[in-house]
Amino acid sequence: MKGVVAINPGGADQLAYVERPKPTIEENQLLIEVHATAINRTDILQREGKSGYATNPIIGIEVAGVVVDSSDPQVSTGERVMGLVNGGAYAEYAIMPAKRAIKIPNSLSFEEAAAIPEVFLTAYQTLYWIGKLQASESVLIHAGGSGVGTAAIQLAKQLSKAQVLVTAGSANKLKVCRELGADVTINYKEQDFEEEVKKETDGKGVSLILDFIGASYWERNYQSIAVDGRWVLIGVLGGSTVEKVRLMDIMAKRVQLTGTLLTPRSDVYKAELSEDFSSRVLPLFENGRIQPIIDTVFPIEEVQKAHERMEANQNIGKILLKVR
Repeated sequence: MKGVVAINPGGADQLAYVERPKPTIEENQLLIEVHATAINRTDILQREGKSGYATNPIIGIEVAGVVVDSSDPQVSTGERVMGLVNGGAYAEYAIMPAKRAIKIPNSLSFEEAAAIPEVFLTAYQTLYWIGKLQASESVLIHAGGSGVGTAAIQLAKQLSKAQVLVTAGSANKLKVCRELGADVTINYKEQDFEEEVKKETDGKGVSLILDFIGASYWERNYQSIAVDGRWVLIGVLGGSTVEKVRLMDIMAKRVQLTGTLLTPRSDVYKAELSEDFSSRVLPLFENGRIQPIIDTVFPIEEVQKAHERMEANQNIGKILLKVR
């Protein structure tokens, strides 16, 4: 079979679609004939040699395809499934832990299915397992046009009827956010988002922040969060070191600050998250209330272009690779 590896740690030009051994399953695993996969920022870190938890030389963490071999009696060959894998997704075949398999709704194509697992599971985990979003609360979602951002907007509106405030850097991205249900859209290049948040929440601040940015937004996020608010850090696009943190500020507002990464979590955790997500959210895909947001579909042979598009922050929603 063929799969994508980084010849040397570095830029997108190091990616190559080459012959690799076809994987074989062990107990409680599935062999997936991959039809589509998707680009994630963790893939870029692996390509650059900066991901300390990636052991499979083939890049990629999510797939949509068909089960062609199964060692789990609850999953049959021929089933269409999507889900997270422990590396190896940019390939013609990939191994998936059986308990992470999510059945693809009949209404969705393989490409649409490939746009779901990582971003929707991350958004669901962040909003509900960690952020404890309650009905009609307010949530500030940074990077609203990203894959996780577009997923989080839809989940917060459909599951919680939340007041959704988002930031993004272009009029086009903000337009898409509004179409997905965002109540307040803020262009961070032209507006002070903390002032807009205060205005839209009558000075109280938001109940929950989904923070992809990190250091460069630290002070403004603090100004935006309500007393007893929850602040979930899921990215450091704006840096990972904050100078002169005032711990008393966190105490004064009783802020709950949590950091999380999904990819390095245990197989058991990902299986439980996938099961909870499937029972609560899959019906909303089936009836069209929630939809996967696709930016661009590249043939897997053009994986370099796909990575370059993500690194340029051009995408609204998911960038996909079509394998079959």
